[in-house]
Amino acid sequence: MSHPDQTSQFALLGQRRFAPFFWTQFLGAGNDNLFKFAFTVLVTYQLQVEWLPPSLAGLAIGALFILPFLLFSATSGQLADKLDKALLMRFVKSLEIGIMGLAAWAFVQDAVNVRVVTLLGCVFLMGLHSTLFGPVKFAYLPQHLSEREITGGNGMVEMGTFVAILLGNVAGGLLIGMAEGGARAVAIGCVATAVLGRIVVQFVPPTPATDPALKINPNPFTETWRNLKLAHGNIVVFRSLLGISWMWFFGAVFLSQFPAFAKEVLHGNEQVASLLLVVFSVGIGVGSLLCEVLSKRHVEIGLVPLGAIGMTVFSVDLYFAATGLALPQGAASYTLGAFLAQPAHWRVMLDLALLAGSAGLYSVPMYALIQLRAPKSHRARIIAANNILNALFMIASSVIAGAMLGAGATIPQVFLATGLANALVAGYIFLLVPEYLLRFLAFVLTRFVYRLKLTGDQHIPTEGAAIVAANHVSYVDAIVLAAASPRPIRFMMDHRIFATPVLGALFRLVKAIPVAPQKEDPVVYERAFAEAAKVLAEGDLLGIFPEGGITRDGTLQPFKGGIMKILERQPATGVAVVPVALVNLWGSTFSRIEGGKAFARPLRRGLFSRVEVVAGPAIPAALVTPERLQLAVGTLLHTGVPVPVPLPEPAP
Repeated sequence: MSHPDQTSQFALLGQRRFAPFFWTQFLGAGNDNLFKFAFTVLVTYQLQVEWLPPSLAGLAIGALFILPFLLFSATSGQLADKLDKALLMRFVKSLEIGIMGLAAWAFVQDAVNVRVVTLLGCVFLMGLHSTLFGPVKFAYLPQHLSEREITGGNGMVEMGTFVAILLGNVAGGLLIGMAEGGARAVAIGCVATAVLGRIVVQFVPPTPATDPALKINPNPFTETWRNLKLAHGNIVVFRSLLGISWMWFFGAVFLSQFPAFAKEVLHGNEQVASLLLVVFSVGIGVGSLLCEVLSKRHVEIGLVPLGAIGMTVFSVDLYFAATGLALPQGAASYTLGAFLAQPAHWRVMLDLALLAGSAGLYSVPMYALIQLRAPKSHRARIIAANNILNALFMIASSVIAGAMLGAGATIPQVFLATGLANALVAGYIFLLVPEYLLRFLAFVLTRFVYRLKLTGDQHIPTEGAAIVAANHVSYVDAIVLAAASPRPIRFMMDHRIFATPVLGALFRLVKAIPVAPQKEDPVVYERAFAEAAKVLAEGDLLGIFPEGGITRDGTLQPFKGGIMKILERQPATGVAVVPVALVNLWGSTFSRIEGGKAFARPLRRGLFSRVEVVAGPAIPAALVTPERLQLAVGTLLHTGVPVPVPLPEPAP
């Protein structure tokens, strides 16, 4: 569903297609964390349970919560594809009321073991609740939001989720910490929130099944393997699943350790533990909301490497900030006010906030990319497979962190090791999927070297095969076009540019297609057009520069006939050709200047020089000739207005 007039991600909160779903997710996440954090604080600070020591309580509760993701995600993904998602959400929220009713009973019991064992059982059941809801949540958005809204919608959901986590944890910590009746207050809060969620979900609009004829495979192992193989069919989607799973590994290490970190390292009370979660949740929320602003309302995966860098830098600094902190002599622990009065503690909180914000920048574009590129009929099942991977990574994080702590490592040392591992894992993923690096370079180039304005970018199709044809002004034209496109573009480029240091290596990494004149190298020439035909046959975007080389004087050169050779290899229906003008790149850092000299006087126009990409309406293949395409690009170049260029009917 497309809403081109949508001006802000916050406007979605006023629409039925998004608001009831958002608040359903918000209340569910809040209740999860109210319950879990209250229980964690209970066994960390108030109850003495020999078989569940405080240092391992957070890890044990976290691992038990995610165990259902391993056992039931495959089934829940099938249900989300087979059934109306609104109906499935209502069932899940009804289940939540029953689970919270059992938890409420357990919170007020006097027998410690009965209390703790029952609450551990409720942790598992709430994990089941979240397992059933997860595929529905991420498969719901693409059915109701357009490509231009999906990043903002995901950002809102991520922000809302972590604000709910914040509020849930704060409420859980405050309620369970009450001098009298804390457990009873938690019980009432959990049941009331579950009931409110069930009321709100009633307003979620119908969301038809994407595969109603699906036969449920009850075997979670074979179904999971089948969905992972399906995801592997799109290598970018599959490796993005791994990237998101790593993010959950990373986040689980920090979230599970906050109570113990607050108590043993920062020497704070329960309120300090709650403050850390507040800071972390606000950071995630702000980072998630920034994604739409920074991405210009497209799915901008160039933010992912930026987020990964921040995750490592600030987790490493957190180690240094948290090392050597001491409690004043004679004090039992810091109260919230005393904790905030120490300047050293502000560095800890800043690191946590920036680390979390970086995780928001990392995760939102990855989720949006998976939602858009996964096959529609299997979207929920692929997300379910992702949830299983997430669960495996989170369990691994609990085991590894627990082993490190058991071997004598401190909590700051665990944070340091996690930050350094993040650098290695993220670097490996980005080398496997160079599209992330290209988009990151495009993001940096068009925010710091240039100030990029996009006009008519809605004409670049978000799905299906098409050719993007642009004038050739600089050595970074492909990178600028990549920043303007909502999808990856495979470029055909003059083979000589591959000899350029750095840029040549990058273009080879992202599988740009080198093309040489037929007389100069007929083998490279034919291979290039065969590869171009393959790109279009697979339904992807092909980028070409019909002038055949970078302009030497800034003017538009005659278009060569290669476009016709590409179109000749297409089916009778052909593919549309989108004319694009690169405006004001001539004379910039990466273009030639008068006399044809390249890279002369670097940054001669300074930083943040204005450039523009103007895309015009697509030209049907049957009407394309080099002259007409040149006319279309030239008109866009000189007018900057993305209006159709009058094209005569081709001669019979």
